[in-house]
Amino acid sequence: MNLQRPTNPTTVLEPGILVGGEWFDRGSAGTREHTDPTTESVQQAFPLAGRKEVDAAVRAARAAMPAWRAMALDHRQAILCRLGELIRAHAEELAVINALEVGTPAALSHSRYVNGHTFFDYYAGWLDKAMGDTLRLPGALDFTLLEPLGVIGAILTWNHPLANIQTTVAPALAAGCAVVIKPPEQAPFAALRFGRLCAEAGLPDGLVNVLPGDGTVGAEIVGHPGVDKVAFVGGLKTARHIQRAAAETLKPLVLELGGKSANVVFADADLDAAVTFALRFTSNSGQGCSLPSRLLVEGAVFDEVAARVAALVEQVPIGDPFTPGVQMGPVIDHGACDRILAVIDRAVTQRSGRLVTGGHRLDRTGYFLAPTVFADVPAGSELDTEEIFGPVLVVQRFDTEAEAIELANASMYGLAGYVHTANVDRAMRVAGALEVGSVGINGGGAPAGPFAPFGGVKQSGYGKAGGLAGLMEYLRVKNVLFNVSEVPTPNVGQGSLQ
Repeated sequence: MNLQRPTNPTTVLEPGILVGGEWFDRGSAGTREHTDPTTESVQQAFPLAGRKEVDAAVRAARAAMPAWRAMALDHRQAILCRLGELIRAHAEELAVINALEVGTPAALSHSRYVNGHTFFDYYAGWLDKAMGDTLRLPGALDFTLLEPLGVIGAILTWNHPLANIQTTVAPALAAGCAVVIKPPEQAPFAALRFGRLCAEAGLPDGLVNVLPGDGTVGAEIVGHPGVDKVAFVGGLKTARHIQRAAAETLKPLVLELGGKSANVVFADADLDAAVTFALRFTSNSGQGCSLPSRLLVEGAVFDEVAARVAALVEQVPIGDPFTPGVQMGPVIDHGACDRILAVIDRAVTQRSGRLVTGGHRLDRTGYFLAPTVFADVPAGSELDTEEIFGPVLVVQRFDTEAEAIELANASMYGLAGYVHTANVDRAMRVAGALEVGSVGINGGGAPAGPFAPFGGVKQSGYGKAGGLAGLMEYLRVKNVLFNVSEVPTPNVGQGSLQ
């Protein structure tokens, strides 16, 4: 797939604010310019929503829900499947948007969006299968109903905005909810294009609203009494603010936060496969919460694995995301570039590990960093404990299985973990011992697909995206006791259940 950089990005990056099925080219919070992380040039301006738009969007969402909930299941299923198919049909366009606003290689984005229908197909399939429970009682019938939770505020992160939409909006719509999306100000255009596809798919006006804006819009969504739940993907600092604000209305949350995922390689592993897998830390320029950013290697093969990984890292094709064969583009913006370099500089100054390769900004236009590998990183150091969210790999040594588990779990994060070994018993032991939400064994990645629940523990958040667990995040359970006759008083003395 050879996608071309548009001559005029403004023809692809469509700005706007979507409220109640109407598009607005102005917002109450002004405008912002978007800078291409590859060229460092401004490529589009877009309006910012404010309190006015949040309130209008919530009212529109609440008004749209009854008709969506009352719609025949097969009709709702068809609309959701149509929406997924539209993502697939527009995969090239969406990949171009992602490359322009985030810097992700277009070919990699395209391959992901070709399968963009899967989440909508999967959750459409649950519409006639997610049912409550029934309990027969003497003279009564007790059963549960699964009902839509209400209006969902979806606050997205910038590294994979369309993926966030699929894991949040697809189950929310399948549950019968309406959604107010707050796309990230660093990358609003994929979500805006999604909003246009929603209308094309036949979703009722107001069921999906898209409000580009800064953190004040997110705060308005969290604090709005008409929003019934908030799904947030992002960092710890913002999550803590959201938790405090949600406490005012006792609003439930689902939080997918950061990660510092350990990739444990034992000496009996297929080292070719393990070394190749380790390169995933460069995916999306290291800007991914479940990427294997800590490589823990058994002592007997430590030197070999560290050397082989470093050699492959130096061969990773870096450049313009529209150049065929490029596997790594820039980081998102100037601030991210400076922040990552500062972490690297502190590690070098403090001798926190051995810099094996990388550690610098590339001498070209754009926010390009050399993928960086540190070996022999001390446990408890900044490199070891902090999520860098950039192309930086930490390599550490262990000698026993128990030590590997201890190192892997010595983190405040618990999103994902990875194990490489030929010993099935060991693989299962370590997978069970890792304090994480998802484990991949011998190349398995996270998340695995729409059918698999994904989410963290500890300070990686709570709640699930994917699978039936992901659908249940947007449903509430109502119990109904139907008395069909006078219930006899049980004879407690008999000691039996009737």
